[in-house]
Amino acid sequence: MTQATSAAPRAVTVGEGMAVLVAQPGPLEQSARFERGVGGAEANVAMVLSQLGVSASWLSRVGDDGFGRYLLTQLAAAGVDVGAVAIDPARPTGVYVKERGAGSDAPHDLPAHSSRMHYYRSGSAASALSPADLAPRLAARLLDRADLVHFSGITVALSASANDLTRTLTGLPRRGRLVSFDLNYRPALWASRAESAADELAAHVRGADVVLLGADEAEEMFGTGDPAALRALFPEPAQLIVKNDQHTVIGFDHDTAVEVPALSLDITERIGAGDAFAGGYLAALLHGADPRTRLRYGHLCAAAALTATGDAAKLPPGQALRRLAALPEVDWAGLDYPHAPDGTIWP
Repeated sequence: MTQATSAAPRAVTVGEGMAVLVAQPGPLEQSARFERGVGGAEANVAMVLSQLGVSASWLSRVGDDGFGRYLLTQLAAAGVDVGAVAIDPARPTGVYVKERGAGSDAPHDLPAHSSRMHYYRSGSAASALSPADLAPRLAARLLDRADLVHFSGITVALSASANDLTRTLTGLPRRGRLVSFDLNYRPALWASRAESAADELAAHVRGADVVLLGADEAEEMFGTGDPAALRALFPEPAQLIVKNDQHTVIGFDHDTAVEVPALSLDITERIGAGDAFAGGYLAALLHGADPRTRLRYGHLCAAAALTATGDAAKLPPGQALRRLAALPEVDWAGLDYPHAPDGTIWP
């Protein structure tokens, strides 16, 4: 992966961040302790971008509460600029609890390595996101200088005002800036506006330059999960990335299609893998990498999330990532993450 310019590329991610309380494995009612963490699709992407040499800013709203201050502190510590985040004095920071399965015979336990989310985000500070949040001088300056703005269908679904914000982002003059959109269809968030979900999400797909989606969610929303059919349905984005259930990803870059298989690995849990893939792909894009390398970076970052317990992926060293992304096809196909071809394991 080569960097296109001498200055670090700049990205702004826009969406809700949440405090995460991770339960011990087993039934939720038996968990005596909870580990605290950071969650939220766009916050996760920002942290991956920062690890990969992209100057990342997160634009959002948090409550004037301890969870909000925790999010800001943690993201800043991860190298993400949070200076444009608005503090909402009237609404709380969103929270979710992650229930983790132990695979025991206990009532209500989940299978081992599976998880279930319990969201407490109704009326959150981020649900009040609106086009007005783009107007303050710092936010406007970040957007004006950005090489890429990224958000997901979760932001679109938060509220009507957040939907207005994302529509505004796709309608801004590009001036060389890319707009990236991850479908991230969450039916529960669309419950009150279910009849408009397909049209709204399709409009955002068509309005973006880079689009990432899963074949399963595309099937549910648009009636097909076939990559070629999706490309025919959505010719507008310059890049359309389709993740399918055969563990491969097909990336369309204008009229060129590239397919890259996922890595072999032992999954710890799946939460955050899609965000990590998006961060890896977008970072490689901003650094000027070719389509195959972009997809490989996506897979490598997703693998880091799949083999960890937190939402935010902690990536292998940059030198190791560059070496893996450049492997010959036969070596890539045989890679068993996190083992290197020589058998060593990265931290």
